[in-house]
Amino acid sequence: MNVDDCKLINLPKITDPRGNLTFIEGNRHVAFPIQRVFYLYDVPGGADRGGHALKRCHQFLIAMSGSFDVILDDGTQKRRVHLSRSYYGLHIPPMIWREMDNFSSGSVCLVLASECYSESDYFREYAAFEAALKNGR
Repeated sequence: MNVDDCKLINLPKITDPRGNLTFIEGNRHVAFPIQRVFYLYDVPGGADRGGHALKRCHQFLIAMSGSFDVILDDGTQKRRVHLSRSYYGLHIPPMIWREMDNFSSGSVCLVLASECYSESDYFREYAAFEAALKNGR
């Protein structure tokens, strides 16, 4: 995988004067069945999140409120993506190191994941991630 495999996906947006609605369906709007949902909130100013890569799990990140940046790293190149709208999200396939920063006040990041949580799916040290890339995993 490389950072070019990380795609911004526009989600359906139904506009209505009473308030807009966006929906997400697994295997339709995201390229995987959704097995886990979690969200990040109350991130202190100046704090970073992420700092890991996943071996098997796909993730789809959405800025439900506010904004933040996602730094994507495939071991060769890096790319920064700014998320600030609740009607698009960022698909991150496995074997991409990700870090998140620049959280605005009151931001909420919703994450849809293809796998249930398993600590063994994580690379938490960048050197181990790099070694896995060099060894073809």
